[in-house]
Amino acid sequence: MAQNITKGYRALVDAAQREIETLGVEDAMKLHGRDDVVFVDLRDIRELDRDGRIPGAFHCPRGMLEFWVDPQSPHHKPVFAEDKQFVFFCNGGWRSALATQTAQTMGLKPVAHMAGGFGAWKKAGGPVEAPEPPKR
Repeated sequence: MAQNITKGYRALVDAAQREIETLGVEDAMKLHGRDDVVFVDLRDIRELDRDGRIPGAFHCPRGMLEFWVDPQSPHHKPVFAEDKQFVFFCNGGWRSALATQTAQTMGLKPVAHMAGGFGAWKKAGGPVEAPEPPKR
């Protein structure tokens, strides 16, 4: 028997976007490279290897976010304890909206997510480090 989903991904993303700051890609580009801003790439490693990366972005797989943000976690990453602004992004902006909401709920601030994600960044001509060629 199929399970009925009571709240789908779209409703979750829409709810998150009402609670978080969303940066347009142009505004995010203005922040790129600043010492007081950390871009957080939530994409899967396979996406990075396939599509490339935003230079200087910190890679945090979406599934590890809560564990890496929480200073009480044995998996905490010191980057999340820095007094900086965090700009989350994924490929299209859905995972980053949910991640930004979660990080904000956990007390990380200031946090925002980049509308349109890496896809919008590339389309707008933002700097991208090309993926490494596969090793044989």
